Amino acid sequence: MWKDWARPFVRPLPQWSVVAVAPPQQTVVASLRWGSAAADVTTDHTVASLRPLTIATSLDAGPHPVIEYRDHASGRLLGVLQLARATTVSTEGNTVTLYHVAAGGHRCLAWPLRPWNAWLQNRLMRRNTSSPHSLMAPAATQQLMIAYLCPRPVVLVSVDAPDHHNIFPMDLIGPLGCSGLFTLALRSTNVSVPTMRKSRRVALSCMPATMKDAVYALGVHHKQPLSDWETLSFPLRRSRTFDIPAVAAALRIRELDIVHSEEVGSHTLFLGRIVSEETQTKDAQLHHTAGFHQAWRRRRGMPFAEARSA
Repeated sequence: MWKDWARPFVRPLPQWSVVAVAPPQQTVVASLRWGSAAADVTTDHTVASLRPLTIATSLDAGPHPVIEYRDHASGRLLGVLQLARATTVSTEGNTVTLYHVAAGGHRCLAWPLRPWNAWLQNRLMRRNTSSPHSLMAPAATQQLMIAYLCPRPVVLVSVDAPDHHNIFPMDLIGPLGCSGLFTLALRSTNVSVPTMRKSRRVALSCMPATMKDAVYALGVHHKQPLSDWETLSFPLRRSRTFDIPAVAAALRIRELDIVHSEEVGSHTLFLGRIVSEETQTKDAQLHHTAGFHQAWRRRRGMPFAEARSA
């Protein structure tokens, strides 16, 4: 018993929790606030870059807005990001505003556990240079975790061209609802970035939580293309319009027509429009959220279901 009590004081919480959530997530509401104005951006803000940490939204909320994340059921404030307007991107009559994250904080842990847990996590991050987020300063990673208070869905992105085939997982994705655009923020070192910029079309397979292991195994294809579609361990089906191989067991298959792309810091931001969407089943989807968010929910007896492979 005493070990369970002492563990948070000697070992940090996991940075990320891999959870199973029915899409679209409705447990956390995100509000953009500036001056006396406010707007619901739960489905209108995405991460556009990790270095510098950048948020994209359809709304121009002035030079220094904030995003507040609240639990939908209780209205309790979970976290805040303070933003600073960086630039805008215009395409097809729509303007997307990019904001750098200037600061942030969360309330999922009580003081003094909150700063202590952050210190433990930051120390671990400095030691673990192989982490996918090792390109970020520890403070920026803490801010990224706040952005993940809204659980982020995981998809497999399929790219298919005569000389290049690939499929890899992403969670820096999402809609910008007011503009009708859909974004993908892909590290510019990904081997498929040139092909995506040229072909301007991809298929997105929304992945069931039970396929977690198969999804993560494809992370290697951020660095190396797929040799042959036949080498995959699961069945495929062709997407409706673009005829791109997608996951047969996907909950939903979306086809994205890319209308604009540009480098934003460490990532290439792709802006697209969904040209088709096939919903196949309504099971729980693989999502990521902050570890301290799952801990907050667990203390209240309402944790997200943990994603477990079948």
